[in-house]
Parts: sequence; C-alpha cells; structure tokens
Amino acid sequence: MLLVESWLRSFVNPNLNTADLAHALTMSGAEVESIRPVAPAFTGIVVGHIIAAEKHPDADKLKVCKVDIGAAEPLQIVCGAPNAAVGMKAPLAIVGAVLPDGTVIGKGKLRGVESFGMLCSQRELGLSTEHAGLWALPDSAAVGQDIRVAMDLDDNVLEIKLTPNKADCLSVWGMARETAAITGAKLCPKEFKSVTPTITDTLPVTIAAPDLCGQFTGRIIKGVNPQAKAPAWMVSRLERAGQRSISALVDISNYVMLELGRPTHVFDLAKIHGGVTVRWAKAGESLKLLNGMTITLDETVGVIADDTQVESLAGIMGGDSTAVGDTTADIYLEAAFWHPLAIQGRARKYNFSTDAAHRFERGVDPASTRQHLDYITDLILTICGGACGPVTDIVTGLPERKPVVLRVARCNKVLGITLTESQMADTFKRLGFEHSVGSGVQAGIITVTPASWRFDIEIEEDLIEEVARLYGFDNIPTNAPVAAQHMQAQPEGTLSLHSLRTAMAARDYMEAINYSFVDAAWETDFAATQAIKLAPITLLNPIASNMSVMRSTLLGGLIANVKHHLSHRINRVRMFELGKVFLRDDTVLAGDVTVAGYDQPQRLCAIAYGAAVSTQWDASARQIDFYDLKADLDALCPELIYEKTQQSLANPALHPGRSASVSRNGVVIGWIGELHPKLCQQYGLPEAPVVFEVDANALCQRGLPLHKDIAKTPVIERDLAVVVDAATPAQALLDAIRNSQEDALKPLISLSVLNRFSGGNLPVDKKSIALRLQLQSADTTLTDVQADAAMQAMVLVLQTHCDAVIR
Repeated sequence: MLLVESWLRSFVNPNLNTADLAHALTMSGAEVESIRPVAPAFTGIVVGHIIAAEKHPDADKLKVCKVDIGAAEPLQIVCGAPNAAVGMKAPLAIVGAVLPDGTVIGKGKLRGVESFGMLCSQRELGLSTEHAGLWALPDSAAVGQDIRVAMDLDDNVLEIKLTPNKADCLSVWGMARETAAITGAKLCPKEFKSVTPTITDTLPVTIAAPDLCGQFTGRIIKGVNPQAKAPAWMVSRLERAGQRSISALVDISNYVMLELGRPTHVFDLAKIHGGVTVRWAKAGESLKLLNGMTITLDETVGVIADDTQVESLAGIMGGDSTAVGDTTADIYLEAAFWHPLAIQGRARKYNFSTDAAHRFERGVDPASTRQHLDYITDLILTICGGACGPVTDIVTGLPERKPVVLRVARCNKVLGITLTESQMADTFKRLGFEHSVGSGVQAGIITVTPASWRFDIEIEEDLIEEVARLYGFDNIPTNAPVAAQHMQAQPEGTLSLHSLRTAMAARDYMEAINYSFVDAAWETDFAATQAIKLAPITLLNPIASNMSVMRSTLLGGLIANVKHHLSHRINRVRMFELGKVFLRDDTVLAGDVTVAGYDQPQRLCAIAYGAAVSTQWDASARQIDFYDLKADLDALCPELIYEKTQQSLANPALHPGRSASVSRNGVVIGWIGELHPKLCQQYGLPEAPVVFEVDANALCQRGLPLHKDIAKTPVIERDLAVVVDAATPAQALLDAIRNSQEDALKPLISLSVLNRFSGGNLPVDKKSIALRLQLQSADTTLTDVQADAAMQAMVLVLQTHCDAVIR
C-alpha cells in the first residue's frame, strides 16, 4: 500500500519527522518498507508565466518566449516545446538552477537568440517519462514561487506492508486513525455533509441473497458531465498513491476508496434494464468485466443483475455493459456492505485481483456506508454537476461486534511486562473501542467491544496484541526465557534417529529432504496398501497442483530425485531420506505432537541405482542388486528377517519376485526389493533401482547386550541336500526346520543355504537345495548318535512340510 504523507497529515499531524513517523508505524505492526520523495532533488525551478511567444527568426520549431517570474523584467527564453503558448504557466529553470541529473542551467544562445533559462517538462524534472511538452501548471500556482512549494514536491510516499488482518488500515483515513492512536496526536474528524435530493427518481432494488449483501445503498444522479476534469489536487494524490487518472467519475470513485477505504461503483443508468437484484449467480451465466475478460459464473459467486442480464461481479468488479463513458448523462451510484466470507477467494477463482475485492474480503466498515455515499455524491455534484435523487438504503443484516474479555494479569504474563489496568484501558480508548473496567469480583478484567471497522478482534489474544502494538514492540525488553532444565537420560537400548543418518552416510548414501506434499499420482503408484490408495490425505489449499496430498511413503520423492540426477547424466545414485509419512488412523488421539485421526510415523527410505561400486581398476563393473541393499540394511540392524510376502500383502511398487518384507521380532516393519518393471517404464528409468523403506523407530530399538559364556564344547557341522518342487522357496525349508518342536533339533544353533541346483539329471519341475547345519550343546560334547538323530529329524520335517526327498 502506498501512503502519501501530506494526505495523511491532512487528517493527523504528529510532531514527528518522516523517519520517526515511519519507525512508529513499523513498531506498531504497519511495516514501512520504503520511503521515497515524490520528486528528486533539484533547485532553482520556479513558476513561470508565458506572457509572449513568437516564432524564432531562424528556426521553425523554436519559439522566443517572454516569461514572467515576478521579477522587474520578464526573462527571454528560447523554447522548442510544441505546447508553449501565451497565458500558460510552466516550470522555469533560471540561470544557476540545478536539474536532477546534475545539469547546471546557464545563459545560452540558440540560433543567435539569447536564452536566460529553460522551460521544463515533467521528464526533465524527474517526475515522469512524459516529454511531449512543457508541464502545464494550474492557474492557481503563484508566479515566481519555488516549484517544490507550489506543487508540494517535498512530499513523501510511504510503502506500507500490512498484515492480512489490518483491513482497517487500507485507506488514508484508516492509517490516520492508527497514527493518532499510536502517537497520541489529535485526529481531525472527517465531516460528511448530508446531500439534499433535488429530484425524486429512484431505482428499484431487491436483495435476494442476505448472506451475500448486508446493506445496499444507492442513488440516481442525473445530468452529470462525464467529460469534466478531476481537479489537479485529486489527480496529484491519486498518482502519488499509484492510481492513474482515467476520468472524473472513475477518479472520484478511486479517490474515495483510497481515502476512506470504501469501494463504490458507478453505473450508466441508461444501460440498466428495470431494477437491480443482488443475488447469487446462476450456473452458466456469463459476464464481460471492465478489464475486458469474459467469465462464466456459478452459484458460488455473487452478482448485481438487472431484469435482463448480470451487470456486476459483487464486491469485485463492474461489468462492461453498464460502464460509464463519454456519452453518459445519468448515473446510478452504489455503495454496499458485502459479507467478507461471500467475497473471499472469488477474484482468485478467475485469476485476477482488484482493489475492491482486496478490501471487501477483509471487511469494510458497515457503519459508514450511508455517510460515504453522501461524500462521493457531493464530490460528483461539485466536479461533474447534476442533480441527485433520494437514497435507497436496504439493510438485511450487519455483523455484530461481540464483547471480548481481557484479563490484566494474563496480558502482562503473555507480554512479559507490567502494565496497569488504566494503561490498558487507555489503549482501547485511543483505538476507539468501547470498554468497561471491572470492579469487585470482576477486578482485573476489562470488557472491550471492538469498533465497527475492526473485523479482527474476536478473542483475548487479539486484545493483548493491540496492547502490545500501541505500547510499542520496541519498548518491550528482550529477555531470555527462563525455564528449569532437566537432563533426560538416553535409554541405552534406544539409538537416536541421527545415528541412522550417520550410518547411512557411512554406507555411501547422500541424504535427501523432500516435501511432505506430493503428487496424488505418487500415492496411486507407490502406496504400500490399498487402504492408503483409496484414502489419500488431501490438502485444502495446496501450494501447487502437483503437491495436493500428504505422502504416505517416501519412495516417490526419491524416485523423482533419481530422475533428476539421470537428467544431469549422473548415472550412479545412492540416496536416503529420513522423515515422516502421514496415514489415516482413527485410533490416534489428539496430543501435544499428534493430530486426532492421523498417524505420523518416522520412516527410513533408501534407493540405489546404477553401478554397485564406482569405476575402479580392481573391481569389475556390475549393477546394484537386492543383496547389496540388504547388506546395507543389515548393517543398520542385524536382527532383521526377510521373507517373501503373500501376494495380497506385497508392496505393489516392488517387483513381486525380487522383493521381500522386512520383519523384526515377528513384526513387519517395511519392505525391500527392486522397483516394479511397469513403474520403471512409467517413470522413464532404464534400469530398476533397488529400494527399501522401513520404520525408523523400530530400527532404533536395540536390546541391551546380554552376557553369554563361550561354549567349551565343539561344534558338529553336517550338510544335507534335498530335492523339492521348483516352486518351493528355500525360505520354506528354513522356516519348517526353525519352527519344529523336535527334541532332536534342540542342539541346532545355525542353519543356512549352501546352494541351489536345477537341471542335469533332475526333472524340469524339481530343484536341489543344499543346507548346512551346526549342532552344539553348551553342557556336553555331542555324539555322532545325537548328530545323526538331528539329521533324521530334519529329514522327517522336510518330508512332512515340504515334500522333500534326500538327493
């Protein structure tokens, strides 16, 4: 927001210079981002009055002018501006003047004629890029007066960054009200003159949507001059505030919006058919706006319509069909209160924004609608002429300001300072809030009713913020927080999450940090269960269309990282991410770090793509495989068990024949394997990366080390080869033996797969698996009889559970 200092000081003039005023505003929450003068530095420029202008005797495009600057004799100036004419007032740089670019004006001679200065355009004074002619000054400018004084060029423009809740400051009057409250300076009241109607014409108005419009006020003005010129003081203020002058009627409407924060709209009365109705739009209706855009409406957008068509987008922008023009004679002037919730987001829906929408969606003072209508009416009648009719004022329901209670002790505790009850009460007095100080059992309590222009005061914390703002944030001392600290012992059996990062980095992995917001397609492709696929956690207001859901797996982000590396010709990638995923879980209750209905477990996900090792002279090149990543995961926790999962429980993102579930203590904590071939093709990966994703907290739980004596008896080692069906996994043999309750197998301390063989003299549907077992007793040395008994028991178990035959 651009705030013209002289405009502000016309309402409130604190005894502060510009820099101090900017500091006071910033410390109250209205951050002043920059201060710029309306004109650059220059000297020796005065108001000149051209009293004679004759053609140069030796140049067709030059004129010899006599310019009065209030001296004894007029100055002779040679000028080439096409608009230089007798009677015109323009800036004159006298001999010795210094222009903004540093040029010093001296006496000169052009084509043999002496010139004692230079008549200036706005570009030569650094005020604009306009250079088609001299800057035509108003007739009221005093001849010979310094141009900086005559045109108020020592003014400043403050660029203010307002927080979204400070809608009451989106005007010069609002900032003046704020400045008076902050500095204690006197606020000059804005007087609104009641305009007496001189005609009886009215326009029928119906409010069919009370939830859209709380008050609609309007009147007819006939016989206006649409080609009238807005006064120079108004145009100057508009331009300094960043508004381009368009026409008198539009300029007046913009001026009132900037001064009072009240957006209004002017309709061409001749283009309105019948009466007007305020309603919600109908699906399929269209409207051509003043900006030339034609939009299709739906039931969520409010409109002003006549008997035949939609005329305006309520609270946002008028329609082209009823716009005023050079031939407009009669107008309908409208001012309304639109409920903020009915305007919020509607302009963004059509990918544009307006000053009116910016104010109405935050809240415009509903108590001053009628007064502001009279004010803009008076300006129109004064500048454009005409006769006005009576006011049509329909009120369906205005917002009520409910009292808010402030506890003095609570305020002091939050702010960390000590203010008295009277100091807090004075704050609300300066803000214009009605308030009462409690007594007796209500002592220490202030009940505050917010002003009609403050839509952001609803709870006690809002009042505490107001106290802090007016007290001054810079006056609140900076004290370090004091809190009792207790050293928490780290359980010996629990590792920190950071230890996992360290371990992964030691295994040649780079850490990635990706967004928790992901593409909805990733949930379909990489989610581990059907339940997650069917119910992704969607965001109400995503920052981008491809970041619309919360991730339930870390895999999608790492796949995107791999693609990014491949696009930069980095063909060996080893990355990991340690972060939260987000799952629906109705059993989760709300807590300090939990949200009801949502589980947020920590996961560790790693991906490896390309060569197993970097190119080197003593190692042959080979691609990364399942066992490389399994070794890395085993290095984190050696107690993990890998099993081929049932088809219904398998991770759909992984290759069904080259993946496994990861378990610890009988609980599945994740998955490991190659990416599914269809996903490799879908995401443009020439080779299949190997990935794992496991519960990070489960990896961090390590049991305490237990002492165990080293056995003093020897180990007996035996090998056994059996023939089984080709479809029988080796894991099935291991599980059958480990789960056996045979007494003869109790000395078994180790069981592993030696090799797998098929072909040769074996049938096509059979394979051979060789097992190695180790037997040992902690108490006595095992005999061959006991070892043979163990072997026979193992053969029996394999025959029973796996249809195995000794080879």
